[in-house]
Amino acid sequence: MKVLVAVKRVIDPNVKVRVKADGSGVDLAGVKMSMNPFCEIAVEEAVRLKEKGIATEVIAVSCGTSACQETLRTAMAIGADRGILVEAADELQPLAVAKLLFAIVQKESPALVLLGKQAIDDDCNQTGQMLAALMRRPQATFASELVVDGNEARVTREVDGGLESISVPLPAVVTADLRLNEPRYVTLPNIMKAKKKPLDVIKAEELGVETAARLEVLKVSEPPARQGGVRVKDVAELIRVLKTEAKVI
Repeated sequence: MKVLVAVKRVIDPNVKVRVKADGSGVDLAGVKMSMNPFCEIAVEEAVRLKEKGIATEVIAVSCGTSACQETLRTAMAIGADRGILVEAADELQPLAVAKLLFAIVQKESPALVLLGKQAIDDDCNQTGQMLAALMRRPQATFASELVVDGNEARVTREVDGGLESISVPLPAVVTADLRLNEPRYVTLPNIMKAKKKPLDVIKAEELGVETAARLEVLKVSEPPARQGGVRVKDVAELIRVLKTEAKVI
């Protein structure tokens, strides 16, 4: 069984994000980049399926600039067998990424496509669902547990009311939630091995996909600074503050 995993290059989650002075976007100059944490969970799950003998090959795919090769090498250091970079100069939005991934799916014919449930930079949570629609195959989102049995995947997914268990026939699209697993620590020997694994680069134009942005970002701004707390003398004053100033009751 072939498993395809999509990975995205984002600002490292430990870095404080800075907004450009003109409000046109986020300042990326000199900022440390890394793999999207949810994508890392998806890669780990795919590698575990291979270690169990369920998957025969794990392919990591990324869409973006040539710098995304570093992200793919990280995925291969975790355990992916090879990488595919769909190189595009445009700023890719979810629909464009889904179409590019669909083109790769048509070439590779994987039985399972794994993605992170969302990226921490735009928090769109759309690519997996769009890809499943393009593939016309079942989807199981927000997976906290995944069991592949023959031609079926059983997924426990996190919903507002708790947990929901569903079964989907393969091929299918599954998006990984935070509690699906804990990614392994990437060792130096595996990093060195990843440099020798095959990595194919395909231009987005070769796939015949239109990647121009369909949405326009008007302004990016930082959230307002949090107000300091106040101390009240008794319960009566607390209720007054909640009613008149906070207006929460």
